[in-house]
Amino acid sequence: MKNIIHKTGILLIILSASVSACKKDFVETNTNPNTSEFALPQALLAPAIADVVAANMNRSQRITNELMQVTVNMGDTEGKFFRYEVRNSEADYLWNAWYRELTNFKDVYKGAEDNKSNAYMGISLICQVWIYSMITDTYGDAPYFNSNMGREGVYLPAFDRQSDIYPDLFTKLEQANQILKTAEVAKESAVASSDPIYGGNVSKWRKFGNSLYLRLLLRVSAKTEIDAPSKIKEIVDTKATDYPVISNNEESAVLKWTGVGAYVSPFATWRDGDWYGPKLASFFVDNLNEWSDPRIVKWATLYQGEYEGIQSGYAVGEAPVSKSTLPVPLKTDPLLGNILNYAEVQLILAEAAAKGWITSKPAKSYYETGVTNAITFWGHTLPDNYFGGEHVKWDDSYSLDQKMELIHQQKYYTLFFTDLQSWFEYRRTGHPVLPKGPGLSNNGVMPARLNYPVYVQSANSANYNAAVAIQGPDDINTLVWWQRP
Repeated sequence: MKNIIHKTGILLIILSASVSACKKDFVETNTNPNTSEFALPQALLAPAIADVVAANMNRSQRITNELMQVTVNMGDTEGKFFRYEVRNSEADYLWNAWYRELTNFKDVYKGAEDNKSNAYMGISLICQVWIYSMITDTYGDAPYFNSNMGREGVYLPAFDRQSDIYPDLFTKLEQANQILKTAEVAKESAVASSDPIYGGNVSKWRKFGNSLYLRLLLRVSAKTEIDAPSKIKEIVDTKATDYPVISNNEESAVLKWTGVGAYVSPFATWRDGDWYGPKLASFFVDNLNEWSDPRIVKWATLYQGEYEGIQSGYAVGEAPVSKSTLPVPLKTDPLLGNILNYAEVQLILAEAAAKGWITSKPAKSYYETGVTNAITFWGHTLPDNYFGGEHVKWDDSYSLDQKMELIHQQKYYTLFFTDLQSWFEYRRTGHPVLPKGPGLSNNGVMPARLNYPVYVQSANSANYNAAVAIQGPDDINTLVWWQRP
C-alpha cells in the first residue's frame, strides 16, 4: 500500500506539479507577486533545458546506443537492450524526467505571458514541442492536452492519440515562428545567462523551431492525412523567408557542457569503467573504418593498434573478445549535448529532395553538405575523395531505397548521442540496415516503443486502460500511429 501511494504521488507530481523548485548553481530570480504567480521565465529556462538534455544523454547511452548497435553492454543477464530485451521498469525514467520539466517550460510561458515577453513565449513553445514529440515518439498515445494541469484540478489526465498530438505540435511551432518574428522586429532577446543554447538570441531559436518542424514533418510524412510533403515544400521552397532554418554548424541547437557551474556533463561523475564498459559494435566501427572517417579518433579507442568492434546480438554464452570502446575524454565532450544540428537539417532535406518534395537544390547537394558538416561539427576536416568511396558516393541513378540507405547511414552518425532520434528514424524507415545477431530476442524485431510506466497502470488506471484499448497492447511491439500503414 505504501508503494502504491508513493507511485501515485510521483504521477501527480510529474503530470500536475504546480511548484517549480529552484535549482543549485543557476541564477535565482525572485517572483514579483504583484505581476505574476509564476517565477520569472529566466529563472526556470536554463535548469529545465539542462535537466532534459542530461536525461536524454543518459538514455541515449543506455538505450539508443544499444538498440542501434553503437555499443554492446556485454553480458548474459536479462534486460540486455542489444538483444532487444526491454524490462518494463525502463519506461519510468524518461517519462518522469520529461513530464517533470514540462511543468517548468509551461511556467516559462505563463511567466513570459504575464511579463509580456515574446522571446520567452516562443522559446517555451519550442521546448514544449521538443519534449512532447519525444514522449509521443517513445510511448505513442500519451497525456498531452491536459497534462501538467494540477493547478486547474486535473490530476489524472487522459491519454491523447498521437494522431491528435502531432497536429497541435505543428500549431505550436507555427505560433512560435510568428511570436519570435515579432520579437526579432522589436529587437527583443532573452537574458543571455538564462539560455544555455543560444545566449538569448531569438533569431537562432526561431531557426531551431523551424528545423524541429522539418524533423517532425518528416517523421509523419507517411500519414496522408497530414500532407507533410506539402508543408516541407512550403518551408523550403515557396516560403523560405517566412521559415528560416538552421543554416550552419554555429546555429546548431546544442547545450555545450562547459564544465563550469551547472553546465557539467552528466557523465562527468561516472566511473571510467562504467563509461567504457560497453564495447563498440562492429556496425558502428566498420563503417567509419571503411570511409576513413576522421571522427573515429574521437569516438573509439584502439584495440591492438586497430579500431575494431564486436558483434551486436551475439548468442548467450558466446561472448566475443572485448575490443574498442568509447574513449574516456568523450564523457565530457561539449557536443554530446546535441539537440538538433545543421547536418541533420541538410539530411532531412536530402530525403525530401530525393522523394521529389522539394526542388530548391538537388538531393546530392543537400546530402554532401550534410555529411561535410557532420564531420566539421566534430572539429575535423572532410578527407580528400571522401565522396568517392563506394559506400558514400551519391549516384542519381540509384533507387530511392539505395538513396535512403546512403542518407540514413550518415544520419545515424549525425545523431550520435542525440536522445532517441536514431531509433525513431530506424523505426520510421528501416534504415540504416542493421545486421541481425543470432542471439536477438523478440523474434529479431526491433522494439517499436517503450511500454508505459508500470505505476501508471494503478495510479491512472481508467485513462491507461482507455489508451491501451485504442492503441493496442502495452508492450514493445505495438506500433505507434506514424509507424502504421
